[in-house]
Amino acid sequence: MYLSAGNLQKISITSHLEIPAGTVFSLPEKVLQFGTGVLLRALPDFIIDRANNKALFNGRIVIVKSTTGGDIRAYNKQDGLYTVCIRGVDNGMQIEKNCIISSVSRVLSASDEWNAVLETAASPHMQVIISNTTEVGIALTNESIHAMPPQSYPGKLLSFLYRRYTIFNGDVTMGMVVIPTELIPGNGDKLLAIVKELAHLNNLETSFMNWLEVANYFCNSLVDRIVPGRPSLAEQQILEDTLGYKDELVIMGEAYALWAIESDNERVKEILSFTHGSEEAIVTGDIYKFRELKLRLLNGPHTFSCGLAWLAGFTTVKEAMADEHFSTFIKGLMFDEIIPAITGKTIDEDEARVYAAKVMDRFRNNFINHKWLSICLQYSSKMRLRNMDILVNYSNRFDTIPSHMALGMAAHILFMRVTEQDGKFYGEANGSQYLVEDQHAALYAAYWKNYPVDLLVDKILNDEQLWGNNFFLATGFKIQVAYWLALMLDNGAKYTLQYICKKI
Repeated sequence: MYLSAGNLQKISITSHLEIPAGTVFSLPEKVLQFGTGVLLRALPDFIIDRANNKALFNGRIVIVKSTTGGDIRAYNKQDGLYTVCIRGVDNGMQIEKNCIISSVSRVLSASDEWNAVLETAASPHMQVIISNTTEVGIALTNESIHAMPPQSYPGKLLSFLYRRYTIFNGDVTMGMVVIPTELIPGNGDKLLAIVKELAHLNNLETSFMNWLEVANYFCNSLVDRIVPGRPSLAEQQILEDTLGYKDELVIMGEAYALWAIESDNERVKEILSFTHGSEEAIVTGDIYKFRELKLRLLNGPHTFSCGLAWLAGFTTVKEAMADEHFSTFIKGLMFDEIIPAITGKTIDEDEARVYAAKVMDRFRNNFINHKWLSICLQYSSKMRLRNMDILVNYSNRFDTIPSHMALGMAAHILFMRVTEQDGKFYGEANGSQYLVEDQHAALYAAYWKNYPVDLLVDKILNDEQLWGNNFFLATGFKIQVAYWLALMLDNGAKYTLQYICKKI
């Protein structure tokens, strides 16, 4: 038996399974979501579902699938229903529960059903737009917003907003609350700036430009939950036997969850009623502290260590954290280098250390199989956005080289030693190939092909395309990166990991 609206009554209610009430299927569509990723489904969609069950939001989500890979048949077969399996520890208590999420009404393919997406702009119930298109998704592309569909996410968003403006004749009460969740500082501000520039490039009328700014609210936001995605085949079989149904969309997530949305506007707070009474979703006037702690002490360590962990032979985060050398490396990276680089006027050292300790526990979560290769997706852009400011801050504050960061950067460069095969890029480690999905993979391949190791590091770390034209790294840091890279090439990543921990 597959999970579906018609089969809900056949599923046995247990203490470990939450089943939605049938009334949720009649709720109006209030949210347009760009992205089908597991983070959106396990956090914003999860939070909206919880609010619907409490009659606090009373609205469902239309998801737009923007990528061409995969399909949406499972969503259609299961009537948008899927299971989120929450596993972890919260305040010393083991959490193990399964929630059938019913907040998604339907999923539309942007490439095949763009007219249907635009038709949702005519609904007076529509109020909120959510996105997670990865860090590279919020970028300006000079394109026509009248394409079917536009290529970029900002192009699709502007196309929708312009259609809505036209349908409602510029009614200021019909604007949208736009909440990007991409891990970019000031993501809402940046998205608005791109949309405005794209509107100018498309020669849209002044009255629309005024409506865009007056009637719509672009909110910076931060999402924080580790969501590794689907369980293994063995775990899924156990779940199906326990729950009594099959679910092609089931995902795993940790117990910890936070969605912080930045706004002081009372209208925004009213619209985002799913945050009312929630411990997991908040609207606040300033999310800087939440963003910095999460970006630097959760995502930053992930990015500094993902290449190193993979090259050292670890498949998942929990597997690596069970290794004393890797665990020591992560602790030294976070407590000895990152925290000193980020604390000061805005972030207190004590609260940073408390958050970091929680992150260590989250990394050790035995229930979650968070794969390092998934974390390595778009590795180069994540390294730039999450960690370069930390490197600069550390260099400005201290007269020493951050060894753990230098090793993390060296491992990044080694992980990106790729070659092209049939239009895709592959690296090799521990006797097997791995796929590298990175917008700069071809650039790294060229560097590795054309330069000896002694010149490679300097060339890569001076590349403005990778790091920006205002980025500066001390010569001593580059020398240490080159040292760690040579050590890994000669002795392997696992030996180097042990060496930095002074265990051999």
